[in-house]
Amino acid sequence: MKVRISTLILLALCASAVFAQNAPFPSTVEKELAGRASNFTEVTLDKSMLAFASKFMDGKKAEDVQVRQMIQNLDAIYVRSYEFEKEAQFTAADLDAIRKQFPAPEWSAIVRSRSRAANNDTDVYVKLVNGENHGMFVLNAEPKELDLVYISGPIRPEDFDKLKGNFGIPDISMDAAGSKAKGTSK
Repeated sequence: MKVRISTLILLALCASAVFAQNAPFPSTVEKELAGRASNFTEVTLDKSMLAFASKFMDGKKAEDVQVRQMIQNLDAIYVRSYEFEKEAQFTAADLDAIRKQFPAPEWSAIVRSRSRAANNDTDVYVKLVNGENHGMFVLNAEPKELDLVYISGPIRPEDFDKLKGNFGIPDISMDAAGSKAKGTSK
């Protein structure tokens, strides 16, 4: 996964806070996945860390200003990215255990893309409370990589594109049908 330099600086500055936080993902699955992964990245940013991180964004670039405004309303961003040396290092059961943490009716799947081997799956869920979006979860599974992104707080699906490449959020490009566009998973 390609990570911007600003994200790496942010991670270094926030390291103690990152490891002290509890993530919304099932800890047993996280530990198991991390144990099987050749590389893994964990990013945990609560509201105060998001405010701190936004100070590193360029206030002169229109795109950065939009992202700053958007993250002011967020409660937290959690990113988990696992890279594996070989294929089949995670199973459909692992993915199902993660998906079960985002149950209906509170969470609604807006994208579900499945492969028979569960190694090219993509899910996008939104959390609706009284008809308003209060969170988003993205699961992207590739043969040797698994990315999980949970955003707590009000975010529109179209705003997710503005966050890709920031805060450790991978650039997972989707076409209009909800499928991964060729050559854009990194």
